[in-house]
Amino acid sequence: MHNLKYSDLTQKIIGCAMSVHNELGNGFQEVIYQRALALEFQEADLNFFREQTMQIEYKGYDVGTRRADFVVEDKILVELKAITQIEDVHFAQTINYLEAYKLEVGLLINFGSKKLEFKRFVHTP
Repeated sequence: MHNLKYSDLTQKIIGCAMSVHNELGNGFQEVIYQRALALEFQEADLNFFREQTMQIEYKGYDVGTRRADFVVEDKILVELKAITQIEDVHFAQTINYLEAYKLEVGLLINFGSKKLEFKRFVHTP
Protein backbone atom coordinates (compact mmCIF):
# COMPACT_ATOMS: atom_id res chain seq x y z
CA MET A 1 0.00 0.00 0.00
CA HIS A 2 3.01 2.30 0.36
CA ASN A 3 3.21 2.89 -3.40
CA LEU A 4 -0.30 4.38 -3.51
CA LYS A 5 -0.69 8.15 -3.60
CA TYR A 6 -0.86 9.63 -0.08
CA SER A 7 -0.66 6.14 1.46
CA ASP A 8 1.10 7.39 4.61
CA LEU A 9 -1.63 9.98 5.14
CA THR A 10 -4.50 7.57 4.47
CA GLN A 11 -2.95 5.06 6.89
CA LYS A 12 -2.74 7.76 9.55
CA ILE A 13 -6.41 8.66 9.00
CA ILE A 14 -7.46 4.99 9.18
CA GLY A 15 -5.43 4.63 12.39
CA CYS A 16 -7.34 7.55 13.91
CA ALA A 17 -10.63 5.94 12.86
CA MET A 18 -9.56 2.63 14.41
CA SER A 19 -8.81 4.39 17.69
CA VAL A 20 -12.31 5.89 17.68
CA HIS A 21 -13.95 2.56 16.84
CA ASN A 22 -11.92 0.72 19.48
CA GLU A 23 -13.01 3.24 22.11
CA LEU A 24 -16.67 3.72 21.15
CA GLY A 25 -17.55 0.53 19.29
CA ASN A 26 -20.55 0.61 16.98
CA GLY A 27 -24.09 1.83 17.60
CA PHE A 28 -23.77 5.60 17.85
CA GLN A 29 -24.99 8.22 15.39
CA GLU A 30 -22.59 9.39 12.72
CA VAL A 31 -22.12 12.82 14.33
CA ILE A 32 -20.66 11.20 17.47
CA TYR A 33 -18.00 9.46 15.40
CA GLN A 34 -17.37 12.65 13.45
CA ARG A 35 -16.71 14.63 16.65
CA ALA A 36 -14.50 11.89 18.09
CA LEU A 37 -12.55 11.58 14.85
CA ALA A 38 -11.96 15.34 14.80
CA LEU A 39 -10.36 14.98 18.25
CA GLU A 40 -8.17 12.12 17.00
CA PHE A 41 -7.12 14.21 13.99
CA GLN A 42 -6.12 17.04 16.33
CA GLU A 43 -4.10 14.66 18.51
CA ALA A 44 -2.40 13.27 15.37
CA ASP A 45 -1.55 16.85 14.30
CA LEU A 46 -3.54 16.57 11.07
CA ASN A 47 -4.92 19.68 9.42
CA PHE A 48 -8.54 19.25 8.42
CA PHE A 49 -11.79 20.96 7.54
CA ARG A 50 -15.00 19.49 8.90
CA GLU A 51 -18.18 19.76 6.82
CA GLN A 52 -16.70 22.27 4.39
CA THR A 53 -19.45 23.46 2.04
CA MET A 54 -18.89 22.84 -1.66
CA GLN A 55 -20.98 24.31 -4.49
CA ILE A 56 -22.29 21.73 -6.93
CA GLU A 57 -22.46 22.88 -10.53
CA TYR A 58 -24.47 21.61 -13.44
CA LYS A 59 -23.62 22.97 -16.90
CA GLY A 60 -22.00 25.98 -15.31
CA TYR A 61 -24.91 26.74 -12.95
CA ASP A 62 -24.87 26.41 -9.18
CA VAL A 63 -27.52 23.84 -8.31
CA GLY A 64 -26.85 23.35 -4.61
CA THR A 65 -24.30 22.55 -1.98
CA ARG A 66 -22.94 19.44 -0.29
CA ARG A 67 -20.71 18.97 2.70
CA ALA A 68 -18.22 16.15 2.97
CA ASP A 69 -17.47 15.08 6.53
CA PHE A 70 -13.75 15.92 6.34
CA VAL A 71 -11.07 17.14 3.99
CA VAL A 72 -7.69 16.27 5.53
CA GLU A 73 -4.48 18.10 4.64
CA ASP A 74 -6.26 19.54 1.56
CA LYS A 75 -5.63 16.13 -0.06
CA ILE A 76 -7.92 13.42 1.30
CA LEU A 77 -11.70 13.44 1.37
CA VAL A 78 -13.11 11.44 4.30
CA GLU A 79 -16.77 10.42 4.27
CA LEU A 80 -18.19 8.76 7.38
CA LYS A 81 -21.09 6.37 7.83
CA ALA A 82 -22.58 4.68 10.89
CA ILE A 83 -24.68 2.00 9.21
CA THR A 84 -24.84 -1.78 9.32
CA GLN A 85 -23.89 -2.25 5.67
CA ILE A 86 -22.25 -0.02 3.06
CA GLU A 87 -24.07 -0.03 -0.26
CA ASP A 88 -23.22 1.05 -3.80
CA VAL A 89 -24.95 4.40 -3.28
CA HIS A 90 -22.35 5.27 -0.61
CA PHE A 91 -19.53 4.45 -3.03
CA ALA A 92 -21.15 6.71 -5.64
CA GLN A 93 -21.55 9.50 -3.08
CA THR A 94 -17.86 9.36 -2.18
CA ILE A 95 -16.81 9.42 -5.84
CA ASN A 96 -19.16 12.36 -6.51
CA TYR A 97 -17.64 14.25 -3.58
CA LEU A 98 -14.14 13.62 -4.94
CA GLU A 99 -15.23 15.12 -8.25
CA ALA A 100 -16.94 18.09 -6.62
CA TYR A 101 -14.00 18.84 -4.32
CA LYS A 102 -11.49 18.19 -7.14
CA LEU A 103 -9.55 15.73 -4.99
CA GLU A 104 -7.87 12.52 -6.10
CA VAL A 105 -8.06 10.34 -2.98
CA GLY A 106 -10.95 9.61 -0.66
CA LEU A 107 -11.82 7.30 2.20
CA LEU A 108 -15.25 5.95 3.04
CA ILE A 109 -15.23 4.86 6.68
CA ASN A 110 -18.09 2.98 8.32
CA PHE A 111 -18.34 2.85 12.10
CA GLY A 112 -21.68 1.01 12.11
CA SER A 113 -20.46 -2.58 11.97
CA LYS A 114 -18.71 -4.62 14.65
CA LYS A 115 -15.39 -4.14 12.84
CA LEU A 116 -14.38 -0.82 11.34
CA GLU A 117 -14.90 -0.82 7.57
CA PHE A 118 -13.08 1.45 5.16
CA LYS A 119 -12.58 1.75 1.42
CA ARG A 120 -10.06 3.87 -0.43
CA PHE A 121 -11.10 5.66 -3.62
CA VAL A 122 -8.98 7.25 -6.32
CA HIS A 123 -10.41 9.70 -8.82
CA THR A 124 -8.33 11.22 -11.58
CA PRO A 125 -9.69 14.67 -12.44
